[in-house]
Amino acid sequence: MRLDKFLKISRIIKRRTLAKEVADQGRITVNGNKAKASTTLSPGDELVIRFGQKLVTIKINDLREKVRKDEAETLYTIVKEEKVE
Repeated sequence: MRLDKFLKISRIIKRRTLAKEVADQGRITVNGNKAKASTTLSPGDELVIRFGQKLVTIKINDLREKVRKDEAETLYTIVKEEKVE
């Protein structure tokens, strides 16, 4: 599954276009490598996303095409959140 689509389906980022912009700005890494919106993900991958002054590390548990809102959080686990100065 593409990175931008996963971020939208899992509701980490609300819109796919916004997820694409964040990836294009170089604020997302997948397993330590800078990621584009088209980067292919697989279960077990680790994402590091920079939201303003926060770095959020996320581990992907599952990839599904369709998911209900209350099940979206089961697709990933937040490993850690750190503040960046």
